[in-house]
Amino acid sequence: MRLVGVLLAGVLVLSACAVAGDFDMAPITNEISFYKNTNDSFNELGQTLQIISINSFKSLTWFNFEFTGDFNWDMTEGQDYDYYIELSLVKNITSKLSFNYQRIYGTFVTEPVNQFGLRLSL
Repeated sequence: MRLVGVLLAGVLVLSACAVAGDFDMAPITNEISFYKNTNDSFNELGQTLQIISINSFKSLTWFNFEFTGDFNWDMTEGQDYDYYIELSLVKNITSKLSFNYQRIYGTFVTEPVNQFGLRLSL
């Protein structure tokens, strides 16, 4: 429920910036892939739907918002379905260095994980 509140607050801020003329958006990549999974012996290990979405947006300054999601069926032993979702907010500091905040959700974590770090683009 807290996530819904954060998302709604974000929409309100972006809406206010759009009205003020300080909002823009540019897609970088948006991909959907479907995989058939096997091990090295080619034994079946289920299927994966993967969604990757990276978009730049301007709300007073430019940021990248990145969404990566892996949704697996019949891959993890004892589970019919599992998932991994990573939401990232990236702000360039220089042309090669950026600050990165990531929030991770998944069936393998007991609670969401926050990650703060620096990203070096080579």
